[in-house]
Amino acid sequence: MASRPDTVPNRRAIIDRRALSDALAAGMATTQGFELRRALLAATLRSALADGRAELQRRLRETPSKGLELAGAQAFLVDQLLRILFDVVVTDLYPATNRTSSERLTLVAVGGYGRGQMAPYSDIDLLFLTPWKQTAWGEQVIETMLYLLWDLGLKVGHATRSLDDMMRMAKADITIRTALLESRFVWGDQPLYEEATTRFRREIVAGTAKAFTAEKLAERDARHKKMGDSRYVVEPNLKEGKGGLRDLHTLFWIGKYAYQVETVAELVDKGLLSSSELRQFRRAESFLWAVRINLHDIAGRAEERLTFDVQRELAARLRYAERGGMSAVERFMRHYFLMAKTVGDLTGLFLAHLDESFAKSSWLPVLTRRPSRLNGFTLRRGQIGVPSDGFFREDPVRLLEIFALADRQKLTIHPQAMRQAARDATLIDDRVRRDTTANALFLQVLTSRNDPESVLRWMNEAGVFGRFIPDFGRVVAQMQYDMYHHYTVDEHTIRAIGLVALIESGILKAEHPVSARVVQQLVSRRVLHVAVLLHDIAKGRGGDHSELGSDIAEKLCPRLGLTAAETETVAWLVRHHLLMSRTAFKRDLADFKTILDFAETVASPERLRLLLVLTVVDIRAVGPGVWNNWKGQLLRDLYDSAEEVLRLGHKHKGRSERIEAKQQGLAATLGWDKARFARYAARFADSYWIAETCEALAGNAAMIAAADESGRQLSITAVPDAASGTTLVSIYAADHPGLFYRIAGAISLGGANILDARIHTTRDGQAIDNFVIADPIGRPFAEDAQLNRMRRMIEDVLTGKIRLADRLAARPLARRRAEVFKVEPNVLIDNKASNRYTVVEVNAADRPALLYSLTHALFQSRVTIHSAHIATYGERATDTFYLTDLTGQKIDSVARLKTLEKRLLDLAGGSIGRNETLEAAE
Repeated sequence: MASRPDTVPNRRAIIDRRALSDALAAGMATTQGFELRRALLAATLRSALADGRAELQRRLRETPSKGLELAGAQAFLVDQLLRILFDVVVTDLYPATNRTSSERLTLVAVGGYGRGQMAPYSDIDLLFLTPWKQTAWGEQVIETMLYLLWDLGLKVGHATRSLDDMMRMAKADITIRTALLESRFVWGDQPLYEEATTRFRREIVAGTAKAFTAEKLAERDARHKKMGDSRYVVEPNLKEGKGGLRDLHTLFWIGKYAYQVETVAELVDKGLLSSSELRQFRRAESFLWAVRINLHDIAGRAEERLTFDVQRELAARLRYAERGGMSAVERFMRHYFLMAKTVGDLTGLFLAHLDESFAKSSWLPVLTRRPSRLNGFTLRRGQIGVPSDGFFREDPVRLLEIFALADRQKLTIHPQAMRQAARDATLIDDRVRRDTTANALFLQVLTSRNDPESVLRWMNEAGVFGRFIPDFGRVVAQMQYDMYHHYTVDEHTIRAIGLVALIESGILKAEHPVSARVVQQLVSRRVLHVAVLLHDIAKGRGGDHSELGSDIAEKLCPRLGLTAAETETVAWLVRHHLLMSRTAFKRDLADFKTILDFAETVASPERLRLLLVLTVVDIRAVGPGVWNNWKGQLLRDLYDSAEEVLRLGHKHKGRSERIEAKQQGLAATLGWDKARFARYAARFADSYWIAETCEALAGNAAMIAAADESGRQLSITAVPDAASGTTLVSIYAADHPGLFYRIAGAISLGGANILDARIHTTRDGQAIDNFVIADPIGRPFAEDAQLNRMRRMIEDVLTGKIRLADRLAARPLARRRAEVFKVEPNVLIDNKASNRYTVVEVNAADRPALLYSLTHALFQSRVTIHSAHIATYGERATDTFYLTDLTGQKIDSVARLKTLEKRLLDLAGGSIGRNETLEAAE
């Protein structure tokens, strides 16, 4: 595209083909026999390749950011090696003194190599072109060349085609057609290559530009969807992802196919890019190539994904430094996302130019209307446009109006208008920000029932969003550097707003039935939408982003036109937007004080409704796979319990009623006589009836009855629940110290993650423990093989057939990807969160057998675990335990709590050795 191998500076320092050819010619003259000559050629090429790569490495270290130059240099080295190889093979190894017209051969570069751009581990895509059917001489030459290239360790993609075969296959397959579109003559019979080029344009390209464009755009859209359909994913694929190199390639392919240009610069002459856009194209292309080449070099293989474990090194290599409160890696990734945005902008403008160009070549007139309902804007080919270059300068409020109009009329904005809006976004100053009409227009888009996500994303792409809400501008392209968040802050926020609209419309009613119901009961929709906009707006400023965001809300909401009461509620929601998820995922919802404390903080049913919807969209917008039905169930349980408290204002009144209702329901399900059920119910404390669901109570009763009748000392059941995406594992056994940590270790060995655990002891000394588990990617354990392995592992551990510590110690350590992140360990001990228990929360880097290690330490500390709640946020794990001492009382001793805190803190930080951590208790 923009850089050809023949434009590389100081090329002979990479490889001097003439000198090597002369040396080879002299060597061949004194070397007899095919094998010796072949060996001489291979040794010469191997040495030249090594020297060339050494020079390329030197250039990479000296000028790591010169992407296009480095990409061209890689291709230049391969070109020269192929030319030497070709010449020696056809003149010295297989000389043909009287070659026929069939014995003509052309070496053609196709695909990425055809563009003259390569990374260190790119494939070499070659086409061996012949005029007609292959000859014996041609087969020998091609086979020898390929074997020599493979001997050099090069990855070669190759095909041998006659002219007619090439045309036939290009007609039938768009992938082949695209590869040939970027073909480049390397060596051999040049007239044959020129004939092929002429026929390709005449027989394949002519008259098919529109169809080719449509196919490539459909192909691009499918690729984007596969890659997550966002250019703001925090581990982007720089080749195939949205805003990556392939998007630039697609742009050029379409332009080249439609207008037969050879370079990107020629697109300016055709009116498809402006001079400014050409500069942006080259800047983005060079940046992406610099990143790709350095990435290949770091990985030591072909690698296109910017994973967390390479981002820091890339930032260092490309010489980013910490500045303005942002780390080097955050600045590098923000630059990457801004470049990806540039690629998106260029693609939109290019396609608009192309559309106009196609329209001019059509006999149909291009209709431009200016209906009165568009308030001066135009309607051109179904898209909103602007009538003049100075339209936004005349009234900068129109920069907001165009997006409100697009939303209201359900129209897209013409890329030329988007380009003008992006150029004129700087016109938005404090006067515009204070303008009542401008704020009303913005709020209209934000609270739209149509498609606010798309329109806000357009506004963000144009830079209008960040100029109008400067605090939002500070988080544009800001990476959330962890394994939990999949998107940049601005993309996460816009997605969350889109999810609110989907819940309001009922589209997500099946997935979020409570949210879909309560969102219709809200007193102020504006409060919800503005709170979603602002919930993460203060990220990256240092300090608590919830508190800082609340301060921003208090200043911004009045400007947007919200009342004092609405402003207060938005500020409260932003300050407490993590309250509901933290309570639901880290606390025991069966402990009534958890509900009372939560309800006391929320204080009103309206805030509870708002907080539920905000929490749901915040979690879902984190990224694919983060939301699951188990989280949904916990949030619904918390909402229902808190809503009951807020509605009725009762305290403990409902507890006995809930126990009685559950017992009556279970009795009806089991069909036992009253005396038998009374004896069964008397075995359990009230906490058991409160903690467990009706389904768990029924399953436990059936298992316990069967075990007691048969005299089994250990019973295990596993019941998958597709609705919650989890499996409930229940264990009934004689209670004894250390039971919990052994079961936790066994479940870990069985390949599952524990999400929740409740430990109950009957009044006659039996333990009934219920574990909610899922597989490592959040699905229920449901296959017979999985369940059987799980049961067998628990049985073997509890009966002493296997040594748990040895098995766990033999498992692999945490993945390197997670080790990139530093998680500061923390232990919080709270004796006020529960009336009956000491609550201990441990925050640590997630790793295999972490829960086992912590529960083992608690066992050694001689405390009793009553429930455990496990939440994982990417590389960070939060394990919460509800504890008592061995007599069933809270742990009040300050000295004992300090000792417990230190022990858990050492474990969380990994300062205790792995073998010591997994030391068996038995």
